[in-house]
Amino acid sequence: MKMQKVESSMVKAVGYDSEEGSLHVKFNNDSIYKYLEVPEALFHSLLGAESKGKYINKNVKNLFKFEKVE
Repeated sequence: MKMQKVESSMVKAVGYDSEEGSLHVKFNNDSIYKYLEVPEALFHSLLGAESKGKYINKNVKNLFKFEKVE
């Protein structure tokens, strides 16, 4: 799965695996988290958000199960 670099003070890159419905987020500390059962529309909204970090905090964290990848 390809990660897309984003401009953010909190996030380096994001990616979406449409086969498993997971959102991958690489934070600026180089940790990568995979959020499970995330709708693809949410990923596209994230890409269009002015603040990626605020969007993730409001619409992803604490709402979807996740696992640390790295």
